[in-house]
Order: sequence, then C-alpha cells, then structure tokens
Amino acid sequence: MATTVAAKQDIFVWEGRDKRGQKVKGEVGGQNASLVKATLRRQGINPTKVRKKAKPLFGGKRKVRSKDIALFSRQLATMMTSGVPLVQAFDIIGRGHENKGMQDLLISIKADIEGGSTLSDALGKHPHHFDELFVNLVQAGEHAGILDNVLDKIATYKEKTESIKGKIKKALFYPTAVLAVAFLITTILLIYVVPQFSQLFSGFGADLPAPTKFVVSLSKIFQNYWYIIFGGIFGAIFGIMQAKKRSRGFNHFLDRTMLKVPIIGMILNKAAIARYARTLSTMFAAGVPLVEAMTSVAGAVGNVVYGDAVIKMRDEVSTGTQLNVSMQKVNLFPNMVVQMTAIGEEAGSIDSMLGKVADFYEEEVDNAVDSLSSLLEPFIMVILGTLVGGLVIAMYMPIFQMGKVVGG
Repeated sequence: MATTVAAKQDIFVWEGRDKRGQKVKGEVGGQNASLVKATLRRQGINPTKVRKKAKPLFGGKRKVRSKDIALFSRQLATMMTSGVPLVQAFDIIGRGHENKGMQDLLISIKADIEGGSTLSDALGKHPHHFDELFVNLVQAGEHAGILDNVLDKIATYKEKTESIKGKIKKALFYPTAVLAVAFLITTILLIYVVPQFSQLFSGFGADLPAPTKFVVSLSKIFQNYWYIIFGGIFGAIFGIMQAKKRSRGFNHFLDRTMLKVPIIGMILNKAAIARYARTLSTMFAAGVPLVEAMTSVAGAVGNVVYGDAVIKMRDEVSTGTQLNVSMQKVNLFPNMVVQMTAIGEEAGSIDSMLGKVADFYEEEVDNAVDSLSSLLEPFIMVILGTLVGGLVIAMYMPIFQMGKVVGG
C-alpha cells in the first residue's frame, strides 16, 4: 500500500468567530494561510486572522523522538478502545503532551482528519515520524473495520521495538565508552604528565630504557600534533556516518562486519531476528498479506544484511515457496525459528508462532546485554589498569635504575 508524501506543513495561529458569533482561536497545521482559511470555513468558523506561528528564538520546540511516537500509539489505542472519538482523542493527547514538537504534529494530523482525511492518509503526510509500516497497518485496520484492535497491536509493537532498540544502544555504548575513556585518560597523561618527567630525565645524562623512550616520543607526537590526531578521529567518525547515510554498499559491509564481532555480533543477530519476527507477526495479525508485509519487514529489521535476506524471501514467497523454506535458504535464521515458522504455516497461526519467537529472542537480547555489562566491568579495569599502569611504569623505570646505581 503506497502512500503519497504531501508538502511540508507549517503551524498557523488563527482567530475567528464560530456559527454563534463567539470569538474563537487556536492552532492548525496547513501548507499556507489560504488553505487554512478554507479548512476553518468548512468547520463553520469565519477566520478573521491567520498567521504562521513564529518559531522560538532558542529552539523551544523539542525534536519528536521515536519514544514519543510509541507513547502516542499506546495513548491513541487506549482511547479508541474506550470509545473516544478519533478527533477528540487527538485533542486530548495533544494538549497533554509535554513535547511542543509533538503537540504541533498532533494538531496538524487532527486538522487533516477534521478536513476529511482518513487517519492513514493524515499519518502518511509525516513519513519522518510515521513510517510505511505504521501507515500500512493503520490502513489495513481502517479497511477491515478493526482500527482500535490494530492500534493496540501497533502500540505493543512500538513498545517492544523501542525496548529492543534501547538494549542495542546499551550494548554498543559500553565498549565505545571504554575506548573513549581509555583514550582520553592516555591523552591527558601524554600531554600534561609525561612532559614533566621528560624534563627530569633530561638532566640524568644516561640512556633511557626503551619503554620510556617510546612513551616520551609518543608524548611529543601528541603535544605537537594533537589537533591532527583529534581532527582525524572526528573526521573519520563523520565520514563513516555520511557513508552510512549515502552508501548502501558501505551499510552492507558495516552491518555484516558488526554481525561477526564477538559478543556484540551475537546480540545484533538476535535483535534482528526479534525485530523480524515481531514486525511480521504484527502485520500478519492485522490482516496485511504476507508478501506485502515482508516489504515493510525488510525496512524494519534494523540491519541491511537481514533486510536484503527478507527481500529475497519475499520474492520466493511470491512465487509460491513456503516461508519456512525461503528462510532456510538465506541461512541467517536458527533452526528453531525456521521450525516454529513451519509449524505456524501448517497450523495457520504464523502470527502467533512468530510472536512467541519474538518474545524468546527479545528476552535473549535482554539477558545478553546484562551479561555484557557484567563482563565489561572487569574488562574496563584491565584496559585502564594496563594503559595507566604501563605509562607509570615506563616513567618510573629511569628512577628505579638511578636508585640501583646510587645503591651500588
């Protein structure tokens, strides 16, 4: 189900009079003032003033995060299940949200719905916040007349996805933090501490031990070329981020490499399988056809390698191949996942079986991240101890030698 991306909307502040002649005012999303006036007139309001809302001088509007969308999904599902009308639900959620950016987004969507758009069309105008998968699920719920049920599934899906995303970030943060702290401490010692020892050693009049010479030389490099070193590091990080955004080939290489990294790779593999199972289970339960669902699943697994594999599986399934057979061919899914999918296909309960697979692998990721945290605590001590201890020993070796000479 393709969605069309509409032009970017702005927030307009308006004042006018309603059908009873009373003064009313508010905010609404629109492409320009003329369209906003037309929308207001259709709602029975005679606008007297419409102007684009001024942006805060110091960026008072916070960015809409994926966590905000997940919370909104649960709130909307709860209200729809309780029988609250859609427009009123958007009004209640929008007014109660702390994030001004999210408020403006919901006001814009509410205005589109009031103007006659379906919920899926209104959400489709904001692809940065509501991806194709989200919109397709809503559209399927609207067509089947089970929007409240589908919204509940979407909310559960978003909550699970955010949870596993947070665990992946936590898993990647620890080793990155260890390397960053170790490098920072080493840099400080080389630039500020080692030169003090170098001045002391210059008056010894004897050859320095090899480890000491190496550390002193390294210190001079850092003192003279620190801006090149730091510039190179930040430049490399920026280059990698840009390549990741623009090059699919680089993305494929990076994701494949990360999947092979000890411990981290195991976590990323399990997370990709959990996302695959959770997304496909949710879409299939919402009534989206399998082949069409797999197109959205490919973009939701969070890994290019698995995404490409899902596309291959989709193409095979579209020609009549069973899902479990196509999964086995790509050689990425454990036998347990393939067998449970086969059982689900035989019993006609793929959504239920994949939901169980997702639950299992989400718990596996959770346990693996906790284990990684426990493993890294001594690892941090070893790395920092080796670096700092090595520098200290290298600096004190000449003093120890002088002590032996004096003692002799």
